[in-house]
Amino acid sequence: VQLVESGGGLVQAGGSLRLSCTASGFTFAALPHAVAWFRQAPGKEREGVCGYSSSEADKYCADFVKGRFTIGEDGGTNAVYLQMNNVKPEDSAIYYCAVVFGVHLGAGLQGTLRAARYTRWGQGTQVTVSS
Repeated sequence: VQLVESGGGLVQAGGSLRLSCTASGFTFAALPHAVAWFRQAPGKEREGVCGYSSSEADKYCADFVKGRFTIGEDGGTNAVYLQMNNVKPEDSAIYYCAVVFGVHLGAGLQGTLRAARYTRWGQGTQVTVSS
């Protein structure tokens, strides 16, 4: 099982970026799972950005990106994306995707974005937003 993030780079404030988390060794559509994007900026703690459980309809995003970022599955490429719109300099960080297998119900925002529940992590992709 491997997760590989891509799509990071340098973008101007107000611009858009789409990150992808491509899986190998399993198929997102075939296995129940929870998946989330996290980020970590230098000198700061890792924080959850957006996530969801494949067993539920709801998707969750942290307040600091709500209305700007969305998460979804791209079945054609066996990837989960993070669409980042209207980015801000404070969005600069290394972005990681993570997955945990199984049926996950009722976790809500806090549970879905709790890093400790995830067992598989990618290596991360750097996002830098210039002002």
